[in-house]
Amino acid sequence: MKEKILNGKKIGMPVLIVSIILYAAAIAGIIYVAVTSPEDTIGNVPLFAVCIAYILVGWIVFPGLKVLKPSEALVLTLFGKYIGTLKGEGFYFVNPFCTAVNPAANTRLGQSGDVKTVSAVSLSKDQTGAVNVESMSKKLSLKIMTLSNNRQKINDCLGNPVEIGIAVTWRIVDTAKAVFNVDNYKEYLSLQCDTALRNIVRVYPYDVAPNVDTTGDGIADDGSLRGSSDIVANRIKDEIQARVNDAGIEIVESRITYLAYAPEIAAVMLQRQQASAIIDARKMIVEGAVGMVEMALDRLDKNGTVELDEERKAAMVSNLLVVLCGNRDAQPVVNSGSLY
Repeated sequence: MKEKILNGKKIGMPVLIVSIILYAAAIAGIIYVAVTSPEDTIGNVPLFAVCIAYILVGWIVFPGLKVLKPSEALVLTLFGKYIGTLKGEGFYFVNPFCTAVNPAANTRLGQSGDVKTVSAVSLSKDQTGAVNVESMSKKLSLKIMTLSNNRQKINDCLGNPVEIGIAVTWRIVDTAKAVFNVDNYKEYLSLQCDTALRNIVRVYPYDVAPNVDTTGDGIADDGSLRGSSDIVANRIKDEIQARVNDAGIEIVESRITYLAYAPEIAAVMLQRQQASAIIDARKMIVEGAVGMVEMALDRLDKNGTVELDEERKAAMVSNLLVVLCGNRDAQPVVNSGSLY
């Protein structure tokens, strides 16, 4: 299905003015016939019949008047056949027997991301008590919209369950495909977002892991959900775009809005991160302590301050490492006797 734009239809105002004038003329004709003398009534019967007939059928013109605001479109069919799309703001007049089609008119994508259906009997009301029928309109919005689906629990490439959520900005670029190629383009988009997210996330680890290939080139890399969020988001965008081309939808951008380990392993992963941090810190402390001990021994030998045999050097190294690597302040023991 290819989109066809209806041009030359912005004649709504002239048609409306002519219709009102004809209605006024018909009413005036009826009044004229009513006030004429009985002798002239028979001659005015055709005029009276025409005026009555126009008043009865003249309203058929009004359903053909369509008003569109900026970034709105209207897909029209005539007796089941697609005849074209109205795009752009303006006052239009089309065949009164045309029918507007929008299968997703009763479906809205809430800010929470849930796809909800608004029933015709439970329309929302504003603060003034007026019924809001905006969601029931057959017009298609061409604005950039945001879909924020619910968070999903997905296993990463290492099998760890993670919770992730994305926000996708999208818009309709082909109204005919959006209306006729899929049953409900909003629900279709929501489902494809979930599927694409699952397919991409399971390729990456949550954090950098050795011997993991995330690009498919056979070479291990440092890609991860936490450290390569922009790359992951772009891959998700491309995956969704490939799936929704047939629906006439363009994916403008996708972003990761939430990323965390699943609650059942969050505590264990936190302990793992803490243990890794402690090991790294201890490693740095030991390396620094060994360097300080070597420097102390070299300075003592160079200056000739004191001569130590191998046994005393070993004892000194042991004591210095205990002092430098310990978690608590050292408690010195004073030797008041001889060295030996």
